[in-house]
Amino acid sequence: MDKKSIVGFVLMGLILFGYSWYQGKQEEKARAAYFAAQREQFIADSIDRVEHPEKYINEIVAEMDNEKAQAEAIAAQQALAQERFENELHRNFGETLVEAMNGEAQYFTLENEVMKMTVSSRGAMVSDVELKQYTKYSEDGEGTPVKMFDPNNAKFDLGFYMRRGYSETKLNTENFFFTTSGVQNAVDKEGNALQTLTLALPMDEDSRLEFVYTMKEGDYMVDFDVNFVGMNEWMNNSTSFDITWNNTSYQNERGYQNENMYTTISYLFPDDRKVEKLGMADGSKRGGGSRRETIQTEFEWFAFQQQFFSSIMIAPKGFSNGALSFDTYKPGSGYIKDFQASVTVPFDVNEDSYNFKFYYGPNKYSLLKDYDLGLEKLVQLGGRLVSWVNRWIVIPVFDLLSRFIGSYGLIILLLTIFIKLLIFPLTYKSMMSSAKMRAIRPEIMAIQAKYPKAQVDQNEMMKSQQATMELYKKYDVSPMGGCLPMLIQFPVLIAMFRFFPTAIELRGESFLWMKDLSTYDSILNLPFNIPWYGNHVSLMALIMAVTLFFYTKLTYKEQEQQTAAAPGMAGMKFMMLYFTPIMMLMWMNNYASGLCYYYFVSQMLTIIQNFAFRYGINEERLRAKMLAKAKAKGPKQKSKWQQRLEEAQRQQEQMMKERERKQYRSKH
Repeated sequence: MDKKSIVGFVLMGLILFGYSWYQGKQEEKARAAYFAAQREQFIADSIDRVEHPEKYINEIVAEMDNEKAQAEAIAAQQALAQERFENELHRNFGETLVEAMNGEAQYFTLENEVMKMTVSSRGAMVSDVELKQYTKYSEDGEGTPVKMFDPNNAKFDLGFYMRRGYSETKLNTENFFFTTSGVQNAVDKEGNALQTLTLALPMDEDSRLEFVYTMKEGDYMVDFDVNFVGMNEWMNNSTSFDITWNNTSYQNERGYQNENMYTTISYLFPDDRKVEKLGMADGSKRGGGSRRETIQTEFEWFAFQQQFFSSIMIAPKGFSNGALSFDTYKPGSGYIKDFQASVTVPFDVNEDSYNFKFYYGPNKYSLLKDYDLGLEKLVQLGGRLVSWVNRWIVIPVFDLLSRFIGSYGLIILLLTIFIKLLIFPLTYKSMMSSAKMRAIRPEIMAIQAKYPKAQVDQNEMMKSQQATMELYKKYDVSPMGGCLPMLIQFPVLIAMFRFFPTAIELRGESFLWMKDLSTYDSILNLPFNIPWYGNHVSLMALIMAVTLFFYTKLTYKEQEQQTAAAPGMAGMKFMMLYFTPIMMLMWMNNYASGLCYYYFVSQMLTIIQNFAFRYGINEERLRAKMLAKAKAKGPKQKSKWQQRLEEAQRQQEQMMKERERKQYRSKH
């Protein structure tokens, strides 16, 4: 691809981009004009209604009558259904359950060092959870404690069937008020303090349904026991019961786009190596996306997963099946997603106690791993090819250094230096291979001069390749020696890309001008949105892109003589030198500033390594040493691979000559 083609493609791309941007602006203006006209008409009609009510009196009365009639009809239907259900309960199970349907919700708080959980007597459900050690993002820096979900939209319901004679009735706990003696303080066998709240729904004098919440000190895990006390006779035909759990997650972070992308529902099958997710990025940047999934087989737990926090329900004996879904809120609403889960739990009439667990807390790998439930699989570590980097290098180094260093900016710097030292043998091998290639550049240029038509004549191209391979063999140089070791470094770069945006360790940590290393650093908010870039300017992303430009420029300057001889390489140089930094800037502008900072530090260390190597290695001396070594060892026996390659080249050359003879004969 030559430079003209590259410029043509770039111009076409700019034209398409400009056209899309212009069309979007025109459509936005049209929508704005339409809604402005509608708003003006609405205001005019409202003013006219106030100033001249006599013109609309009949319409207003009709609307009021219609709304009132609809409300009365709905209320009548609800009252009739409630009356029928209460009569059914009274007829089949007595007055106790009917009385439990009427009351006023009371709220009870269980609290330890890290969290505060509120439980409502209506449905005996967790209505609010607050994490004490984490705050919600705010521009003034005075954030309130993180809440795991909106109490107004929270729902938890356990549904099961009870039979009395030939009558069967389904009970839903959300419709009943539980009784309780309040929160009790106790001590477990290991001497740890804990709080317990037992809520009961009495069926009669000898049977009841109990929900027992137990919170240990300093723990994000809450035990949740469901006890069917004395209810075996009424549930002897039941094989399962249902649990419905819904909540709405707040927007707790600065950037809606990133938080939305990493907010989803996750679940784990038994003995599975990774969690399943309902589409990490489902829903567009503008919100409004939704996802539904039905699980027909057993699974161990499911999580309402946010970018840095998760609400998890665990069934030690598993859920038999379930339906999971979420709906995405639009930016600016203050929410991210509305979660819904409906799961089924196998019921055994001979077992009256079921032990569940709730986890409300951060997505911290070491913390989740300690529970030995596979919860650490929620943390984004990348695929199998890169996850080992995060699991065995990044996270242990983070945990170790954070014990002694309070600044995560310094920790990232030390981590980058440590990784560079770890892969230095590969880097040194790559640099030495490049130096050897530069040392034999006169010989390579001589081969190129000997076969000037190699780029257009296949015959000369094969001869040029064969001569070049002979040269590499003579001086013991591997053309891939500078590439393969560098490729091994890519898992590290990808691992960092996957880990940093969801690393709870970086959340709220500041460094230099960056107030939060887990999100973008904005030095300028734009009054408009640039597609693929955003509506702000991230200084760290800009510095990273500029550093990448200079690093790429230095790299290509070293290879200038080699690339100049090959058609199309100049165009590729243009693409890599300018296009890549610009694309990285567009891409990384909305990502975590800690990630941009890591890439910047990594590039700076690489530049320093290159300069140190260039000034530390005498290439003339290296060339003399290579020439002497090649002369001393004499001809080297060809390897089997080299022999096969040369044989293939000879066969191809013979085929080309035969084809040329046939073409000549056909013409003459």
